[in-house]
Amino acid sequence: MECAVVLRGVTDVRRSLGYGTSDEAEWLALVTAVEIAGREGVRDVILIGDALSVIRQANGAERCHSDVTSIWLTRFQVAVRQFDRVRLRHVRRTQNLAGIALERARWHEAA
Repeated sequence: MECAVVLRGVTDVRRSLGYGTSDEAEWLALVTAVEIAGREGVRDVILIGDALSVIRQANGAERCHSDVTSIWLTRFQVAVRQFDRVRLRHVRRTQNLAGIALERARWHEAA
């Protein structure tokens, strides 16, 4: 798995994070974004992602589909307690800056 997070225009790409499903990678990115925002002292955070199911689960609008995603949800819920306000938004893949950055990084490596 790999994930990318963009905070204030700075991209953090993480690779070789083990094996998992695409949903697990999306959860990993979400939790990583929370951790980075917390380290940067952000108090009011807007988390943007292109995995609708993960966003809906994190917002409480959809039940987790497996024990693994339930674990990720719990990890996320614990991590966001440090913030004054947390909002999650779904965007299309073509609008997701972290996804675009990750794809560009893959393209540059292949070149």
